[in-house]
Amino acid sequence: MQKTYEEINEKIARGEAVVLTAEEVARMASELSPAEIAARVDVVTTATFGAMCSSGCFINFGHPEPGLRMESVSLNGVPIFGGLAAVDAYIGTTEVSPSNPCYGGGHLIEALVRGERLVLEAHGKGTDCYPRRSARTIIDKDNVNEIIMVNPRNAYQNYPAATNSSNRIMYTYMGTLLPRFGNITYSTSGELSPLLNDPELKTIGIGTRVFLAGAQGFVSWNGTQFNTEKPRNEFGLPVSNARTLMLTANVKKMDPAFIRAAYFERYGVSLFLGVGIPIPVLDEDIARSVSVSNQQIQTTICDYAAPGHPGIAKVSYAELRSGYVTLEGKKIRTAPLSSLTKAREIAEILKKQVASGLFPLAPPVQSLPDHAVVRGLRVEGDAI
Repeated sequence: MQKTYEEINEKIARGEAVVLTAEEVARMASELSPAEIAARVDVVTTATFGAMCSSGCFINFGHPEPGLRMESVSLNGVPIFGGLAAVDAYIGTTEVSPSNPCYGGGHLIEALVRGERLVLEAHGKGTDCYPRRSARTIIDKDNVNEIIMVNPRNAYQNYPAATNSSNRIMYTYMGTLLPRFGNITYSTSGELSPLLNDPELKTIGIGTRVFLAGAQGFVSWNGTQFNTEKPRNEFGLPVSNARTLMLTANVKKMDPAFIRAAYFERYGVSLFLGVGIPIPVLDEDIARSVSVSNQQIQTTICDYAAPGHPGIAKVSYAELRSGYVTLEGKKIRTAPLSSLTKAREIAEILKKQVASGLFPLAPPVQSLPDHAVVRGLRVEGDAI
């Protein structure tokens, strides 16, 4: 069976479209074939809520009088990048305050979404066209021109789980890893995860509308470290970090319920974001993809104590979600870093928005790469 975006949108307009979450379709797949699902379901909503360090916002403050070319800029004491133009800057999620390494860009972004007031300090050398040399004032999301989230790398298509074989605690972006395989952490929403429900990105590309922290945003490019060449399991799904998305949206439209700053002990600041993507069920192949279950999705367990974080085992998300995994004869506790509760909430919201016509569907204006690999940085001498 073959459907088009136009046909699905017409069904939505008539109030006849069947929109389900990916979890609902995964359960349906235990009784129905992909062909039957393709005939019955029109759109499947996916979602994730997890730490996405490679995120940030462009902010335009507006010009003071007289003008100031902002070259050194901070908000609440956190440096932000001002090398863009006179009054544009970029807030990087992982940038931190020199006086408080537990507070950084992620906190600024969350505060802006919440409508909180921040202290802006800016300095410049003074020029003929921008003679002012400094400014100090209070800003919030309502008294600046624009705040546009542009995230270089979000919504990983799977991600390795982490453990630690050493005799000491390790503090990482995958959380605190206890010694001697004391725990395993993971950070993907499994069968709800957007790019695991469309592994070949048949419906996701440049211009795809997405739910980003409560706002309607878009895929603006492939994410950095986009990789199509990762090993796959028998169901054709990558068993490690593969494709990623570059996402953009209006921060002023975001909902504080779906954005949360975080500090990982001895690692640094990050930002938890809610991302959701609806997938139109255009044919039987897409129906098969959105039917994937946690039992079929596997990831690699990596040992963060060894150079290069080598994979030491493969495990399904059903096993990870059970709370324990057996590794080398030892029963090891597992813990998610992403929130399944939040992901489910996003998928349900998106389901209602799509069904009501509030979240328009359209094909991508351009596909993302079919083939791409990630290259490592070559450094002379020993690593420090």
